[in-house]
Amino acid sequence: MPVVDLASGGDGGDGLEKDIHTMADQSPVVVLFGYEASAFTWKARWALKIKQIPYTFITVPSMMPRAVLKDTFGLTYRKIPVLAIGKEIYCDTSLIIEALEHFFPDSEGYQSLYPRAADGRNYRPMMRGFASYWIDRPFFRATCGLMPGSVWRTSFGQDRAGLIGHTLDPDKLEKKIPENMARFDMQLSLLEPLFEPKDSPWIFSTSAPSLADLAMYYQLWWGVEVAKGHLINNLTAGGTEDTDTDGAEAVFNAQRYPGTFTWYRTMQRYLESLPTVEHKDPAFSEVLQQIKKSPSLGRKSLLLPTPRSSHSEFDRKCGLVEGAMVSVAPDDTGMNDPTFGTLVTLSPEEVVIKPQALEKSAEVEARIHFPRLGFVIRPADKAKL
Repeated sequence: MPVVDLASGGDGGDGLEKDIHTMADQSPVVVLFGYEASAFTWKARWALKIKQIPYTFITVPSMMPRAVLKDTFGLTYRKIPVLAIGKEIYCDTSLIIEALEHFFPDSEGYQSLYPRAADGRNYRPMMRGFASYWIDRPFFRATCGLMPGSVWRTSFGQDRAGLIGHTLDPDKLEKKIPENMARFDMQLSLLEPLFEPKDSPWIFSTSAPSLADLAMYYQLWWGVEVAKGHLINNLTAGGTEDTDTDGAEAVFNAQRYPGTFTWYRTMQRYLESLPTVEHKDPAFSEVLQQIKKSPSLGRKSLLLPTPRSSHSEFDRKCGLVEGAMVSVAPDDTGMNDPTFGTLVTLSPEEVVIKPQALEKSAEVEARIHFPRLGFVIRPADKAKL
């Protein structure tokens, strides 16, 4: 890990500047919370594997409540995965990826998810946009539509109706599968030209897979699996059984999209060749003690690096000042379930809050990090707290 500001005392102190290499025994534990059938959990798991970062995986339910997150960190945010780097909690894979890149850089021997292209250019902004604006949104909506109707007839369907904000009709969703398969086919048609023969097998002609390759692979893999009826028993917490149908094979195959299919198999072999770095589901009491012993980030290292600091004038006009009570919510699904907390600091790309105190005190005095991309941060209406 790079040199960071580590607080000698509790969270939020000014801290002392120390090189983390001299504190190897105090290096923050890395813990990923997710579940097997979560597409975005796999995005984070494979990011950790590509970068070869040792971590602990803690399984949480596919539906709320998730007591381990609430009791440990006071976190009521309902989307998964959640990453803990010591006492710092990162929500949403767009920010999780950036945290992993910062704290585990290629200069320290970890592989970067942003290798330079063959032409020497840095396509990091384009890779991030490809992942966040295309694959994680319209492509994900297409793959979600491939899930068998049986999924929506379980408590999972009711839970996701709450997340989306309106009721879901299982029969209607089942009838829409052919339409969604056509949308999936459209997405693959748009993407196929990326995989015309070139010197590098990777999307941005990089020397190794980038975030763009990871993003497209995890989503394509997940879509293919759930279309067959795989993973759905886990997804619905036993509400329906896995099946093994042809799924999306009529659309995604080597004859119809040869470039994409060849790339997919190449990426699959690449991931399978990497050593495992995951320690799955040890006793959480042991993990909790490791988290409590992890050093706290000091003020200077709370935010991930950005080209410019936050524009304080506009943030102030929006009521986003240090110490203000704020609500943080996704701008798509989950907008009706905001996370409340005290604003600690923010940048153009990130906001850090101390979560609102719950009836039962959290085990760890954590700070919660959200991206500003895809989220809305506003002063909280105290009447609703």
